[in-house]
Amino acid sequence: MKKKELLEEFHLLAEKLDIKIMKGKGDFSGGSCTVNNEKIIVINNSKPIEHRLNTLAGCFKEYNLDALYMIPALREYIDNVQMLEF
Repeated sequence: MKKKELLEEFHLLAEKLDIKIMKGKGDFSGGSCTVNNEKIIVINNSKPIEHRLNTLAGCFKEYNLDALYMIPALREYIDNVQMLEF
């Protein structure tokens, strides 16, 4: 599966879990947080797509996704991610 397709699947997964994905540029890696009881994942659009995918996968590892349907490639990516520093 292409990396852009995986990125789109992460956005669909976020919608299912009522998580907002915010994109920005700057001197940060990205990650998850809660603001006013709203779950948010922040990704840095100036980072390579591999970094953005790893950030998203690492954040979604915090959730119980067992009962949620997602395409097998996305589940495998989340299960196998290792956070990398760029």
